[in-house]
Amino acid sequence: MSETDRNRLDEEASPYLRQHADNPVNWQPWDEAALSAAEERDVPIFLSVGYSACHWCHVMEEESFEDEEIARKLNEGFVPIKVDREERPDLDSIYQTICQLVTRRGGWPLSVWLTPDGRPFYVGTYFPRESRRGTPGFGDLLSNITESWESDREEIENRADQWTRAITDQLEEVPDASERPDGVLIEAADAALRGADREHGGFGENGPKFPQTARLEVLLRAHDRTGRRPYGEVVTETLDAMGSRGMYDQLCGGFHRYATDRQWVVPHFEKMLYDNAELPRTYLAGYRATGEERYARIVRETLEFVRRELQHPDGGFYSTLDAQSADPETGEREEGAFYVWTPEEVEEVLDEGDVELFCDRYGIDERGNFEGKTVLTLARSIGSLAEEYGMDESEVDERLAEARAKLFEVREERPRPRRDEKVLAGWNGLMISAFAESGLILDESYAESAVSALEFVREQLWDGEEKRLSRRFKDHEVKIDGYLEDYAFLARGAFDTYQATGELDHLKFALDLARAIEREFWDANRETLYFTPEAGEELVARPQELGDQSTPSSLGVACDVLLSLAPFADADFEGIVERVLTRHGDRVRGNPLEHATLALVADRFENGSLEMTVAAEELPDEWRERLGGTYLPNRILARRPPTEEGLQEWLDELGLEEAPPIWAGREAREGEPTAYVCRSFTCSPPVSDVEEALEWVENLDPATPTEESS
Repeated sequence: MSETDRNRLDEEASPYLRQHADNPVNWQPWDEAALSAAEERDVPIFLSVGYSACHWCHVMEEESFEDEEIARKLNEGFVPIKVDREERPDLDSIYQTICQLVTRRGGWPLSVWLTPDGRPFYVGTYFPRESRRGTPGFGDLLSNITESWESDREEIENRADQWTRAITDQLEEVPDASERPDGVLIEAADAALRGADREHGGFGENGPKFPQTARLEVLLRAHDRTGRRPYGEVVTETLDAMGSRGMYDQLCGGFHRYATDRQWVVPHFEKMLYDNAELPRTYLAGYRATGEERYARIVRETLEFVRRELQHPDGGFYSTLDAQSADPETGEREEGAFYVWTPEEVEEVLDEGDVELFCDRYGIDERGNFEGKTVLTLARSIGSLAEEYGMDESEVDERLAEARAKLFEVREERPRPRRDEKVLAGWNGLMISAFAESGLILDESYAESAVSALEFVREQLWDGEEKRLSRRFKDHEVKIDGYLEDYAFLARGAFDTYQATGELDHLKFALDLARAIEREFWDANRETLYFTPEAGEELVARPQELGDQSTPSSLGVACDVLLSLAPFADADFEGIVERVLTRHGDRVRGNPLEHATLALVADRFENGSLEMTVAAEELPDEWRERLGGTYLPNRILARRPPTEEGLQEWLDELGLEEAPPIWAGREAREGEPTAYVCRSFTCSPPVSDVEEALEWVENLDPATPTEESS
């Protein structure tokens, strides 16, 4: 018996793949053995792409992949391959693209039928076991494709060729060079404003609603630049909506993946590391811009959730928590069972006097808002409850905090959602950035978490001799060459950790990653950064990732971090960014919201970074609070030793013969922490007072405020 004549997923570390190891389907991982088997048998590949926290992936497994008759059809007529899209975003990008081009929608599970050499010829997402509402039944579909493969092979081959060309045109080819998209920030902000839901927050007037962190950053930066009130209002309306309703876990912090409705009440309950990294960064920006403490509270609660439930004992961060868990009463796995409540369940936990107060605050009633139970939302304000119950607001706050603690303890005893314990380099980079930035402003211990995670990823996934990054660590197994997002997100995390701690080693690591980005992903002839490394596996297309998806555009983040590191580097990182912006300028101008991260990069390139060089052994608390707590988009906090002797040690460590201009001649004056503020080749004198430094920021700001009421 060939090794591909059995289910081989029990040999895989991915929790998603292992979930399917007991299926009667002879699932294969995507590897040479599986691909060769398809060639040798001359049968199609059935490719199923999903991830461990995917609800409809579980449904399709229960309906079809656990069914013996379905398994027989798959095993006899196909080579069935399972792919974890979190491990292989390159495959997901390629085949998700054709799904969206052909069906006008995408998602997971992604179901694709391929020729033995990997060209797609039929595609969809979830298919029910039997035909339903115009969607063909999976079993019938398998029979029809098998018959067509045998009788209409030429037509299938022609379609596969056409679809592959479409993928290549969409993902791999580059347009003619155009002009750099200067001035695109305001265009992007205006587009975001037009699409904003001014009644319920967010974007679009229907569900589902996703967090759109890059759009919010566009609006914040445009508001800072112009003073136009509506830009800022959309940001606060959206932050308040996401933070006060069901997408946010009101009991213990952390964000679910998205809201299924326009009002943000009922979430899709999976919790993803990347959302709980990018959303705290956005709330931090909101806190810096507005000073509203409620945004800082959400950041603290979310980071504590991540520490508690998603942190590896040695410092890195796990990937996801499942949407499903076992219902405490029935034992059946149900979406959201871990998170929802009934009045009776609250009564069993709280004292009689607190039950009504808690239920009023969080909207818990007999009707519920999700299948007869309630997803907690902030249904009543503290002020209105204080007035109704004849208490001080502080007393209401205290009693609700005690009640939350009691319900949290009870919830901890419920059957827990499954955790995907993959440690992914790129997603960890996003989370490291969130902790590092929070360490500057909220609590220095958050920067310690950033350092711990960065050291873990560096130890487990970085080959210091080869200067290469692997993507995934799981149970001491390292697998998969890193993609652009891994290098870019981790480089940003390392650079943010340097800014928060002033430790040279983190800057050095960020520079190593940036040089690897240039070596592995930069195509000088085509003037673009590809998602896969040049020496990576040859697939039907080599994708680029210009647009923002559930994570930021890897090409956009790579360009942003190259701009951040350009002042420290002996390489032409800025030239790479300029050529990328020129090559893709028409795309960014044509749809700035789809390319929001790249639009932010274009604005940064046009207006320059805000360079704040600080010469000091340690950053004084007052400086940390003021610099960390002030909204300063495109800030580079260039820490350096206070003396020239100390700087020379850094230069020796970096292998530099002379100091880069951002450090050169900028030592501390009279033994005091000293700042030098620069933008676009205009600099302040050395200043030893943080308030004076911030006054220079105002003087060098490119902002052109309009009337605040506009």
